[in-house]
Amino acid sequence: MRLSHSSFLATVSVLAAMATLATTAPALAQEAPQSGAASGDDSGIIVTARRQNERLQDVPASVAVLTADALQRTGAVKAEDFVKLTPGVTIVTGTAEAGDTQINIRGMNGARDAESSVALVVDGILKTNTAQLNQPQGTLQQVELLKGPQGALYGRNAAAGAIVIQSLKPTDTMTGAAKLSYADYNTWEASAHIAGPVADNVGFVLAGYYYKTDGFYKNTFTNSKTVDDKENWAVDGRVMVGQGGPTQLDIKARYSEFHGASLPFNAAFHLPNFGGAFYENVNTHPFHFYNNIRPTNDQTSFDASIKLDHQLTDKIKLVGWALYSNVNQDLVADGTSADFGRFLSAANPQAQAAVNSCFSSTAALTGYPVNPPGFIGQTPVPFIFAPTTGSTFGPYSPTTCDGTQYQVRKQQDFSTEWRLIGDAGAINWQLGAYYLHIKRTVGVSLGADTGNGVIKQLYNAPDSTNPTTLLLADRFKTNVYAAFGSVEWKPNEKFDAGLALRYDIEDRKSSSLVPTATDPFTGGPINPGQAFGPLTDKHARFEQFEPKVTLSYKPTREFNLYANWGIGFKSGGFNNQGSAQIIKDNFVNAFGANVTVNDQYRKEWSSAWEAGLKGNLLNGALTFDLAGYYTQVHDMQFFEFFVGSFGLLRVVSNIDRVDLKGIEASVTVKPVKGIKLFGSFNYTDSEIKKNSSRPYTVGNKSPYTADYTLNVGGEFEQAISGDLRFFTRADYRLTGPTWFHTVQNQSVPTVFSGLLPISALQLPAFVGDGKYDVARRDAFGIVNLRAGIQTDRFSLAVFANNLLDKQYLNEVITAVEFGGSFITPGTRRLIGVEGSVKF
Repeated sequence: MRLSHSSFLATVSVLAAMATLATTAPALAQEAPQSGAASGDDSGIIVTARRQNERLQDVPASVAVLTADALQRTGAVKAEDFVKLTPGVTIVTGTAEAGDTQINIRGMNGARDAESSVALVVDGILKTNTAQLNQPQGTLQQVELLKGPQGALYGRNAAAGAIVIQSLKPTDTMTGAAKLSYADYNTWEASAHIAGPVADNVGFVLAGYYYKTDGFYKNTFTNSKTVDDKENWAVDGRVMVGQGGPTQLDIKARYSEFHGASLPFNAAFHLPNFGGAFYENVNTHPFHFYNNIRPTNDQTSFDASIKLDHQLTDKIKLVGWALYSNVNQDLVADGTSADFGRFLSAANPQAQAAVNSCFSSTAALTGYPVNPPGFIGQTPVPFIFAPTTGSTFGPYSPTTCDGTQYQVRKQQDFSTEWRLIGDAGAINWQLGAYYLHIKRTVGVSLGADTGNGVIKQLYNAPDSTNPTTLLLADRFKTNVYAAFGSVEWKPNEKFDAGLALRYDIEDRKSSSLVPTATDPFTGGPINPGQAFGPLTDKHARFEQFEPKVTLSYKPTREFNLYANWGIGFKSGGFNNQGSAQIIKDNFVNAFGANVTVNDQYRKEWSSAWEAGLKGNLLNGALTFDLAGYYTQVHDMQFFEFFVGSFGLLRVVSNIDRVDLKGIEASVTVKPVKGIKLFGSFNYTDSEIKKNSSRPYTVGNKSPYTADYTLNVGGEFEQAISGDLRFFTRADYRLTGPTWFHTVQNQSVPTVFSGLLPISALQLPAFVGDGKYDVARRDAFGIVNLRAGIQTDRFSLAVFANNLLDKQYLNEVITAVEFGGSFITPGTRRLIGVEGSVKF
């Protein structure tokens, strides 16, 4: 299929034509109110967790809800904000680039460079690009975070759960709002919207968002705030025709840009036999940044959608939508090749300038302070081969010896879904079909640094100022076909049973974009896989049947005892061609590393059970939710990062089986008017049962999974005069210890195990073995506080995020065979002031 705007426009035409059909049939179900709550107590919140409007209390599953009031009081605008308010859910986002987001729900993680495990559904439409997971999505009215497999209801990539967002709809009269905040580190955030009628039965919403910060950290080599600076803006538009009527058309468009830094990482070595700074606990690392290449990350995102809700009869409704999305992103950064001597010589004389630059920049920077155990000697030769004059740079050094990296990720996709919804009294049913086409380009290009910056293209000739030394680049095409249906039986007010079924087919193709060329430094092919012949096109098909069963018993209106079971699914896919050969050549054959990577990774599927009890007492003054769960994950997809003389490599592997079991509890208390107290807790026990990629990791914990999370807090509101009120909200989030890799307390060989016996040090191989018990992130707690005054139209508040300035790690990417981890810091204390106005 050729993906173009014409595909989207054709579907738009069909939907628009159908919208002209007149009908006077009554609406099948009332829409959820704009405020997101049907009454003042939490038990009356209306949600759409099962693609129908119902009380949160009645949903037979774990659902965390942020109403419009909660969003305003917490300042939450995107996924990372929602997650931090939700037990059993953690997030890693923006550590490498803006579109790099991994959400973990109850131990199931979305592997970097694979599909997400969490679906994003905005106003009933499934977003398909993982790069959009952490983007602001307009003026939010309500956010629901569903836990457990949701694929049978919401489609692909919902194996761990789903984030369901409702944004502002057009209002009957002209309304609007604006908000502006300023905080430390020159941090600005602004949002505004206007909504109202355009003509009879036609309304609109126009919203804008802007964010800018200089960031928390500074590059000491360039004396610039270019470590974690960022600027992000977005515009959202929405037009609705026939809102709330028998035929409703919802047209939306969104454009956003992100410009900022990338890869704010340091390295920590885990080589205990060297001792000292070579064996570093990641939690005590002092961060310093001094790379000579200005790291950048640029992203543009556009999507447009149209959705039709049409009442066919008084009992049957047709819902159809189409979405076109186009996200382009790239990053530029320093390389990681200095300690492997890649640029000490050039097989092609045309690239000699890079070698000269490496030697001259090292000589000029001899003695420059870098993170221990690193040091810059008189020459760039690794110190194990030149103990008196050599260097240990670490990655991202101020010299040109690291080389450069340029990464590209582009994706266009078109998707459409059609559903029939029926109401037969005691039985409600849905039946539908889904189609998605994706065209994606992924490239990683490592180049030599001649001191003249980075040329932003995947391949540069040997005589250029940024000659390419390694290239991994592929074009991926995917077609997804799915059919689904569900039925809910409710014979009385106490009992409810549901069955949902879905069958997914993902047809994937991969073709290499790597030219036939020679690495000017090693003399080998530009992609190691080419040493065994041309890189050929790949094709694979992944299928999965996804049932979900739900049961609910309500002895009274205040209590709901429920259970559910479902199958989750994520498609398999392809790594960049040549990845498997790089691992074999540089690790397995070189020093006997016990690791297996394939150019194709398998599909992931899971079987998840949950049972729980929801209730409210004292007329809604106390609400609670208890749940227990057990999940078996088969072929869990996991991101691996490799560093060596070849540069760097990103791949997805599979963990054959992981078991997850845990408990959750939450409670909300409103003792008196104006006071609200809340708390929630999650504990997850995870264990790797089988892992053919790294067999020695059996018994370890699931990566990226916190042992526990705890959320507690409260709100207070007090009238001052007239409609002038004082308010305050405090939130405390405790995140338990977290391993980020399957290798945890083990000792394994590294590249140093292979190099030391042949080095000038003449040390035995075991001295270079790595031990990773110091690569676990410790538990950490964050306090957020917000207080101010407000009326029905105005609000003025002060806020403090990470009030106690807790230092913690955002992510630990362990490169096992490198002998260390790449670590990035979490956000520091941010204190600011915010004002808003409504009309």
